[in-house]
Amino acid sequence: MTSTTDQVAGLDDLAATTLLRFATAGSVDDGKSTLVGRLLHDSKSVLTDQMEAVEAVSAQRGQEAPDLALLTDGLRAEREQGITIDVAYRYFATARRRFILADTPGHVQYTRNMVTGASTADLAVVLVDARNGVIEQTRRHAAVAALLRVPHVVLAVNKMDLVGYQESVFAAIAEEFTAYASDLGVPEITAIPISALAGDNVVDASANMDWYGGPTVLEHLETVPVSHDLTACPARFPVQYVIRPQSAEHPDYRGYAGQIASGVLRVGEAVTVLPSGRTSVIEGIDALGESVDIAWAPQSVTLRLKDDIDISRGDLIAPSANAPATTQDVEATVCHVADQPLAVGARVLIKHTTRTVKAIVKEIPSRLTLDDLSQHPAPGQLVANDIGRVVVRTAEPLALDPYADSRRTGSFLLIDPADGTTLAAGMAGESFASRAETTVQADEEGWDF
Repeated sequence: MTSTTDQVAGLDDLAATTLLRFATAGSVDDGKSTLVGRLLHDSKSVLTDQMEAVEAVSAQRGQEAPDLALLTDGLRAEREQGITIDVAYRYFATARRRFILADTPGHVQYTRNMVTGASTADLAVVLVDARNGVIEQTRRHAAVAALLRVPHVVLAVNKMDLVGYQESVFAAIAEEFTAYASDLGVPEITAIPISALAGDNVVDASANMDWYGGPTVLEHLETVPVSHDLTACPARFPVQYVIRPQSAEHPDYRGYAGQIASGVLRVGEAVTVLPSGRTSVIEGIDALGESVDIAWAPQSVTLRLKDDIDISRGDLIAPSANAPATTQDVEATVCHVADQPLAVGARVLIKHTTRTVKAIVKEIPSRLTLDDLSQHPAPGQLVANDIGRVVVRTAEPLALDPYADSRRTGSFLLIDPADGTTLAAGMAGESFASRAETTVQADEEGWDF
């Protein structure tokens, strides 16, 4: 058995990791892919054969210089149209930090893709064309970043070369965006004037904007504080699979396999199984073929409990001292991602961690109006890319944390039970709107929970 001292040392090492997950977002032709390409190129993170391929395609198009946007626009449709459609993930590193980058689309109809890219991000880079300033899609991206509780937002005012590198243009855009994002609750906003095409303030400081004394984009990415304190959140362990070999070697073995969503679990700790509410004690933890005394997120482990309890996939094991409350009335903010509308009375499936249950949309109290952050009351339905509040009644209790406390166990998906289409990405608890009073009405066909 690995010693507790070694395991705690490993936890400290993991907590001190220098990995930063960040996403880029912006409107069409704001230069997101060019910025990402410039970032990769100037940080020496592009392989020789990749650069040769980009140069070849650029030459075929008659371009004198390599089009760095091609480093991330991988789909044929993206290259032909000169836009980003899918989320492009890139992995690179500098001497100071490792990065996972998600380059997300700018078109309104692909806002759902930004939700995917930013859902695990520690930082979001929102691009704005210096000629156009803050537009509706910029506000939408700021709202999504705030909704997903992205702790750091960088406003990259791009194409400064096309406005003569004027400080007044940058200052006006930065002031407008900062005021809007602050109203949404974004905790930290950093504005940087750049030219992705020319390389100004991306990796190297610009000689054309001596009035700017802040960091370049890469300098900020390398130095922004990112918290990986895995002990800060209470432990949550969604059960994925019950292991019962019933073999001659292990006739009585009963283990519960899964990935720790948050926090730390220890042998001897009292735990509660939800939604049943039954309690037990962790008798053993198996990880990578050996027994350990302690395990932490995001490790995949098998728990053994002192008591034989009826536990199955979808149950949640949590410390008895910090177990979440269960509920059948879920109030949340959602980003609607499907083409078909989400209406009051819709029968859906709600997927939370490893648990999937039937549910009904009982109410849609409001929809967020992005222009002025006002709430449009009782819209009746949400259409693609809408952000709004919903009240969902589930057939079985769910153990949700507020999304503000845990992005992993406070999030869920609404799914069409007919074909499995993802309808909306939901964040439990309060976000933009106050809690609304709901009226539950009876339904038919066994859906009145």
